[in-house]
Amino acid sequence: MEEYVVLVDEKDRKVGIEEKIKAHSNGGMLHRAFSIYIFDGRGRLMLQHRAGSKYHGGGLWTNTVCGHPRDGEANEEAAHRRLFEEMGFDCRVEEAFNTIYRTYVGNGLSENEFLHVFFGRYDRDPVPNPLEAQGFRWISLSELEKEIAERPELYSPWMRLILGKVIDARKKNSGQW
Repeated sequence: MEEYVVLVDEKDRKVGIEEKIKAHSNGGMLHRAFSIYIFDGRGRLMLQHRAGSKYHGGGLWTNTVCGHPRDGEANEEAAHRRLFEEMGFDCRVEEAFNTIYRTYVGNGLSENEFLHVFFGRYDRDPVPNPLEAQGFRWISLSELEKEIAERPELYSPWMRLILGKVIDARKKNSGQW
């Protein structure tokens, strides 16, 4: 079954839909996406170890969940859907910020996303779907920064790009997440 993404302009207004792989080819078309960062009560981030079979970023460590809302699907609704599909749980999430980024992700593919970033809290271990994630781990943001500085190739390009914004948003909302 082909998957589609919602193409948008720089203000996140829908301008069309496109098949997912085509939208990520040839430099990438700007499309709507989301990334979820789940923290526990100790302030640790749940990282996902992406399944090796993923169409890009396979085998890399990344934020808890990433995805694309379907045409007509609200971002938060899509976030809940993918949390369960990828990591086997659901929890309250709230949009922390949005940003636009573009980066090459390998295999001739690029991300060009209007990205909605959600934060949530969950105090148990997930049960990852092996088709999506080959594992998980909890890590402090300071330790994550150190690891990325030492071994950036182990982490997804999109997470490396926006980690500073995630840290800034966490500082602004430290009591909530």
